[in-house]
Amino acid sequence: MPTFFTRNLSRSTPWLAVALLTTLHLAIWLGMESLWMRPLLITHIGLFLLWQPLWRGESKLRPGSILFIGGASLVALLWLNWWVLAFWVAGLFSLVGGRVFAFHARWQRLRYLVTMAYLLAVLLLWIAPHQFNLPLIQGTAGNLIDFSLPVMLVLIALIPDRKEPAEVAQIVDFIYSLLLFLLVTLVLLGSLAFMTLAHEEYFNALLGTLFILAAMLLILSWLWNPRLGFSGLQPLFSRYLLNIGTPFELWLKHLTETSQQETNPAIFLESAIKHFSQFPWLSGLAWNSDEGHGNLGTASKNRVEVTDLDLHLTFFSHMRISPSTLLHIQLLTRILGNFYQAKRREQQLREIARLQAIYETGSRLTHDLKNMLQSLLSLSSVAQLHSDKSQSILQQQLPVLSQRIELIMAKLKAPQPDSDAATLPFVIWWDGLRQRYQHDGLLWPDDLNVFASFNDMKIPVAMFDSVADNLIDNACNKRLREPGIRISISLGAKPFTLRITDSGSAIPDGVAQQLLNTVMVSEDGLGVGLYQAARWAVQMEYSLKLVENTAGQVAFELRKV
Repeated sequence: MPTFFTRNLSRSTPWLAVALLTTLHLAIWLGMESLWMRPLLITHIGLFLLWQPLWRGESKLRPGSILFIGGASLVALLWLNWWVLAFWVAGLFSLVGGRVFAFHARWQRLRYLVTMAYLLAVLLLWIAPHQFNLPLIQGTAGNLIDFSLPVMLVLIALIPDRKEPAEVAQIVDFIYSLLLFLLVTLVLLGSLAFMTLAHEEYFNALLGTLFILAAMLLILSWLWNPRLGFSGLQPLFSRYLLNIGTPFELWLKHLTETSQQETNPAIFLESAIKHFSQFPWLSGLAWNSDEGHGNLGTASKNRVEVTDLDLHLTFFSHMRISPSTLLHIQLLTRILGNFYQAKRREQQLREIARLQAIYETGSRLTHDLKNMLQSLLSLSSVAQLHSDKSQSILQQQLPVLSQRIELIMAKLKAPQPDSDAATLPFVIWWDGLRQRYQHDGLLWPDDLNVFASFNDMKIPVAMFDSVADNLIDNACNKRLREPGIRISISLGAKPFTLRITDSGSAIPDGVAQQLLNTVMVSEDGLGVGLYQAARWAVQMEYSLKLVENTAGQVAFELRKV
């Protein structure tokens, strides 16, 4: 039976509210002299404990909570009077008002608004006249308690019901409820002050108090967000809620300094969390993330757990955590989480950049080795076919190959970013290139005027070797499939250009559009080598492009930017 009751408690919340108001109505209708008033109020308090939105109605109360509730109810019933009833109804009014804006459904909000109107009418038109001992007004308000207010109870019961979500059913705006309670209390006490000091009748005193309060609220609403250059009360109130007496600005300063000093996410997180010790309300803190875990200070029974992606923080406080402190904690966690995630992204970017550098360096070295092996193959072929000339050819080419082997070995032993930027006079590089490919049937330029402009020019030799070797090797491979095509090399000045052209078939349009821009899979080797060469050329302030692509005229050009 208890399980069935607790399981269906949330579904009967509207009927609990109706029963709660009905018992209250019967109690105040019977009056203080009736023997049934206190039993009805005891029933009313029991229904309130089931309906109230402060704790879940199906949860078990601790012995201390039971003693507190029982003691407070017993004291209130023993010293029961109209003042006690007035403050109780004002408290109910503030609790109901604190839940109005938690609901978006029209009928739900209408039920709570009618309930607020009922409680306000009971307080101002029935309890207050008895409280101030006004027999004439009590007689006038008799029809209200006999007929009008019961009609409002029936209206509350007839409003269509909609099941409240569990997380919404317990929502109470504490600040709004407190303001409503103070406002209603001020109306009662203000009316009493008018009646006592100005000797006004109750209704005149009530209207005067309401008019003054309305004027004050109008002025405060204007001061909250003015239009005449004054910043208003809203920033001051927000700053009070967010600051709550803590060195928030100092914590932000330390957080930004730590962010600038530490690049490792784990070290940054540990250092940033140590700055929480400067908050006086914090007794301890525990954290857990993918980068590590730990704790700070001492734990307490007042705790709040906040999560931001993979960062999980548990805050321990010396005192019970208020709603403003909870908002403060969530803000601190969000700021710390953003800095922490930024550090993790920076580390991932560094790892990606490191892997990309390793990949590019490995690709370049692979192509250097491939080109060098091709040169050795060419030398061995020449030595076999032209034994009489092999001695002089080997004497010319072997020092060049030895130099390139030493350069590759140096890169493999200790990669240095500046090693790829080593320069060499263009004339020396050009002579070495012609010697390497002198037996491959290439057409070389003989314009002395053009060469004269290159006497003082220095070039990044590693990049030029990569571009020239890839373009010439690809053209030579193409000649194996298409015998008889011509491969020519030309130079240009102002700006410098190195063009390698073949008279073979055009590159297919689909391949030509992606060539030099991405890695291509091709049986001719038109892929990784050219892609890496093009990227390398851009880094050295050159550009490598396919400038002509027609049958009989396919040309690649390296140009100084």
